[in-house]
Amino acid sequence: MLKVTHRDLIDRALAEIETLDIEQAEALLGSEDAVFVDLRDPRELQREGKIPNAFHAPRGMLEFWIDPSSPYHKDIFASGKKLVFYCQSGWRSALSTKAVQDMGLENVCHIGDGYRGWKDSGAATEDMS
Repeated sequence: MLKVTHRDLIDRALAEIETLDIEQAEALLGSEDAVFVDLRDPRELQREGKIPNAFHAPRGMLEFWIDPSSPYHKDIFASGKKLVFYCQSGWRSALSTKAVQDMGLENVCHIGDGYRGWKDSGAATEDMS
């Protein structure tokens, strides 16, 4: 039996991070001060599309890409812009937001309803095929 379930981890993260609803996230789209970060698997992007101009950062590489001391560091994460993480349903993005917040990034949030909620709302998407 697990001491902590995936749901426990998500609930703990949600208690400590900023969660945007679709309307709040959509208001940031196109802002010079925000970067949308898609954490989904490349196959999900190909199949479903993405939020326009979102930067793709596979969940498995995120901490390495965030850390300036890592050989895999990506400059976009040191831009000082607000990072808006999202995944399909908001679970991976909640855990990711908490992880990078624990690493020291402060200007981070996630889309609570994920890409599914974004797409279902009729918000703009970008085809990847």
